Amino acid sequence: MKTSAVIVAPRAYPTEAREFLEQSYSSLVVTNQELSRQLVSFQANKATPFFRWFKYKEGFSRPLIEYIISRLCPEPGVLLDPFAGAGSALLAARALGWKGVGIELLPVGIYALRARLAAEGIDEHTFCEAVKCIRTDFLSKRASGSRAFEHVTITQGAFPDDTERQLHSYLEFVRSHYSDDRVRTLLEFAAYSILESISYTRKDGQYLRWDRRSGRSNGSNGFDKGAILSFRTAIERQLNLMCEDLCITPSDLFDTTGESSGLNGPEIEIYEDTCLTKLRDLRARSVDLILTSPPYCNRYDYTRTYALELVFLGAGEERIRELRQAMLSCTVENREKIEQLEAFYRDRHALPLFEAAKVAFEGQAALHEVIDILEEERRCGQLNNPGIVRMVRNYFLEMSLVIHECSRVMKPGAYFVMVNDNVSYNGQVVPVDLILSEIARKAGLEVQVIWKLVKGKGNSSQQMGRHGRQEVRKCVYVWRKPTKKSTSLPELKPASPKLSSPRNRAFRS
Repeated sequence: MKTSAVIVAPRAYPTEAREFLEQSYSSLVVTNQELSRQLVSFQANKATPFFRWFKYKEGFSRPLIEYIISRLCPEPGVLLDPFAGAGSALLAARALGWKGVGIELLPVGIYALRARLAAEGIDEHTFCEAVKCIRTDFLSKRASGSRAFEHVTITQGAFPDDTERQLHSYLEFVRSHYSDDRVRTLLEFAAYSILESISYTRKDGQYLRWDRRSGRSNGSNGFDKGAILSFRTAIERQLNLMCEDLCITPSDLFDTTGESSGLNGPEIEIYEDTCLTKLRDLRARSVDLILTSPPYCNRYDYTRTYALELVFLGAGEERIRELRQAMLSCTVENREKIEQLEAFYRDRHALPLFEAAKVAFEGQAALHEVIDILEEERRCGQLNNPGIVRMVRNYFLEMSLVIHECSRVMKPGAYFVMVNDNVSYNGQVVPVDLILSEIARKAGLEVQVIWKLVKGKGNSSQQMGRHGRQEVRKCVYVWRKPTKKSTSLPELKPASPKLSSPRNRAFRS
């Protein structure tokens, strides 16, 4: 007797709150033909000399920053990036005469920015002479010593044994032979920049993906990352590249004709901290433009994808766990921290702002429509990770606090520009752009426009198999702190100058 497969239709869940929100913002969500995925990401930085040294993929491009500043705020002022990463916004804005203030929790980006600033003040000939010395006195000899890379559990076995010995020997050689801080910083940064290429790993969104040759238990999935460079080959290529860029293209490397003022000089201030608390230290009405891209609500755990770099910088198991819990809730391993944040604001006598942020979060009907559905899916065992519900809830609650603090530090007339993606879980689309814009309105900001990229982002293969293809929006939000006589700015909607116009020189081919 034949039996036929039973196809279970997806359960019908309410969408009214999200549909209402979409209708409310329909005139403000505008496709911007001038913005591509390449511009609103790391990709447009690939040709920039410094970013050939270290491919920090979480940043956005210098051309995007120049585009936004030229459109919104052509007169220099103070730019704040509360999720500063490797300082792309701060450095690009500085080249246009702006003072940059950044907050970044992960040491990965901070270290890259320190190396960038060290490169600005270095004598290129001195650096290249140091590289020649390394070629003759180190690379020409056999490395000695034992494996001494202080691994954590998630990086154990990341390198071939000989590679690890050579890496350790190189760092010992550099630290014992070079007293010039800038030279030593860049030589160490060269090793930092090649960790992925000499390892069995590849960064893959939520985790490190392991090559089948690694010998790790999850390395049996057949993944082959291709060539794994020897340390000597990789470091020599990297050092040659750095010498070439320093000697041939210094102006392109630094995007500035001025002298470096150091990490905490008058032009750039960078704080290694979480913006969930550090924003409270900034003076009210002190910022002319906020330009940022927070971690997306997409489960990416940067303490895992950048685990090799964190261990290189001396972070152990406990420190990595601390960083994971301190950062904005964007991964399923983040625990609740609302009680700690409430205590922090109580100690600072700032509970009214905290409560306003909480009320704004609680009033988001579209968000809670999604949360309720995901909670039901969790109870039925339909979520592939039960922590998704907690993550989504905490992400928006913490972002509400960030947005309220940003509104406090903005001058009247200042702009807040955010790059972010919508997400989808179990077929439920979360309109991140609209929810955060509603929260921004509750924080006293005007939603000027939400620039939508022509091409969105598809859902994962796992979700596609169950729910079909769902393309979610990739957007750039433009909010503004109202003045006494505030008006909307129709010129923000893409009736903009062509990308080849003189004032947008960064877009010229």
